[in-house]
Amino acid sequence: MKFLFAVLAALIVMTGCSAPKDDGQTLRVAATAIPHAEILKQAKSLLAKEGVDLQIKVFADYVQPNTQLVEKNIDLNYFQTKPYLDAFNRERGTHLTIITGVHIEPFGAYSHRYKNIDQLPDGARVTLPNDPSNYSRALLLLAKHGLITLKDPGNEMSTLKDITANPKHLKFQELEAAMLPRTLDEVDLALINTNYALAAGLNPTKDALLIESKDSPYVNYLVGRPDNQSDPRVQKLAKVLNSPEIKAFIKQKYRGAVLPAF
Repeated sequence: MKFLFAVLAALIVMTGCSAPKDDGQTLRVAATAIPHAEILKQAKSLLAKEGVDLQIKVFADYVQPNTQLVEKNIDLNYFQTKPYLDAFNRERGTHLTIITGVHIEPFGAYSHRYKNIDQLPDGARVTLPNDPSNYSRALLLLAKHGLITLKDPGNEMSTLKDITANPKHLKFQELEAAMLPRTLDEVDLALINTNYALAAGLNPTKDALLIESKDSPYVNYLVGRPDNQSDPRVQKLAKVLNSPEIKAFIKQKYRGAVLPAF
């Protein structure tokens, strides 16, 4: 009798711990907190009207959202530009694919020590993102404003080796992108992705000493896999993220710090 009770108890525990079955209407999307998760939260109610339950998984870094997507722990992610995605696919041998462009975050250079870029001293310490695409993006911004000269100003994968002139003798340090706002009290200039700048309480349109123009080619994309890019749920989310309602939300919420892509 005791054995029978033990078996029944085990069955109850196993049933209680089993994962809920996917009803075919849930869509799991990884995103960084600002602005991506905020935009997805705005899209959630719109997508619910289409019969899709949007579940948002927030990550603090740029690696896990892609890794989790490859491993099929999530269905999509929303945080990256095409150069970053291309570099990830190339380095990892993966085949993640663009679903649709959503917004642009003009990339900026910030300082707690100086109010104007002309005040930047000789030998200034400058921190940059350490991932290949954003690292190059930072160098391109500095080159556009004459702080350095690059061998090919149009090369989206430029590195320090491509610097042909550095008149202010800037000293560069590469760090994980999420760490860059924390360096502002320790360095002269930090090149920071807008999502992390916003999370740190910075206003890109007011606080950035340098910032990309509104025609920046670095669109932030909704990204999936070849096996689910045509999934009706995925296409419904893509349509919602490009809707007039979401475009209006982006314009009103971020006041130029984040712009609709199209």
